[in-house]
Amino acid sequence: MLSIWLVLVSCIDFVLYSSAEEGLVFPSFDGRDRVLNVNERNYKKALKKYDMMCLLYHEPLPSDKELQQQFHMREMVLELAAQVLEDKDIGFGLVDSHKDAKVAKKLGLEEEESIYVFKDERVIEFDGELSADTLVEFLLDLLEDPVELISNPMEQRAFERMDEDIRLIGYFKGEDSEHYKAFQLTAEKFQPYVKFFATFDKGVAKQLTLKMNEIDFYEPFMDEPVTIPGKPNTEEEIVDFVNQHRRPTLRKLRAEDMFETWEDDMDGIHIVAFAEEEDPDGYEFLEILKEVARDNTKNPDLSIVWIDPDEFPLLTTYWEKTFKVDLFRPQIGVVNVTDVSNFGYDVIPYFLFCFYNFVKTLSFKNVSLSYIAMYYMTHHSLLRESFT
Repeated sequence: MLSIWLVLVSCIDFVLYSSAEEGLVFPSFDGRDRVLNVNERNYKKALKKYDMMCLLYHEPLPSDKELQQQFHMREMVLELAAQVLEDKDIGFGLVDSHKDAKVAKKLGLEEEESIYVFKDERVIEFDGELSADTLVEFLLDLLEDPVELISNPMEQRAFERMDEDIRLIGYFKGEDSEHYKAFQLTAEKFQPYVKFFATFDKGVAKQLTLKMNEIDFYEPFMDEPVTIPGKPNTEEEIVDFVNQHRRPTLRKLRAEDMFETWEDDMDGIHIVAFAEEEDPDGYEFLEILKEVARDNTKNPDLSIVWIDPDEFPLLTTYWEKTFKVDLFRPQIGVVNVTDVSNFGYDVIPYFLFCFYNFVKTLSFKNVSLSYIAMYYMTHHSLLRESFT
């Protein structure tokens, strides 16, 4: 009997070892072309064939070899994403802005080197870093239900920890409620950039201090939500409220929405803070930033972008050389935002152009909470004049 158990245990060990090995095999391009060249003859068929269609709208293939290589790198991102998502009913294609100008016009494609996702009747522009993992994550988020249900205390605690995200949560009678359906339709318009949650559970609603048909809006890093007035709310009312309150006082630069964040500047200016969250000094500095944001959340002229250098390791050395700063310590400064539409999704040139007008950098430690806000507010008009 003991020998049988030994054999069984050894088999289990082998299975676990094999599974672990297989689970760590990262995908690589298998050589099969899955990305379509979308043109006037096949675009309608392609849109009907797939639940979602992901299109890269690009300039004509250049004659310069270096630029050709950059284009093929972007194409390979799509090929790898198409390979990984092959069983998800998502199509991938390329649209040439010159050869297929008619198709681009019909589909509403405007910005070259941008990715557009077609889902049902919606067109969603991908505003993240053009890497296979970021694009795949974005598309998988779009496949999920636009509203996530919170049904128990554990899910509620997970919701409360999502302090980096713009999110809404509403309390409704059930899935058949007309007010919940209006909430769902609104969620579809903002998916995946704004997170929507709902609960039908009385206990969860009580913990969140939600009344029936009430919707709370959570700004990133804020302790308390803002309740949308005039419940029950129509779809139009929710959309208007989200659009009016969508720009947070403090937000984190993330790979999945970095372009949307960067383009949403204040009169061409961003106040930017570098801080490593896992570092003690960085954590302390970030807590100061959060307090400043909470104290000034109603100030429309204050917008802070937090960058964690640990999440952009390829850019850390570049930032340090360009700005002459030590990113092992928290840093803060003001930058002039350059239009990023001219150079698409290559992340290093993106920061090269956006950060070259770094005006002033300060190291913050033991600084009064109001100083950051006062510095920005004092210099805002002067900075704007110096950049024009």
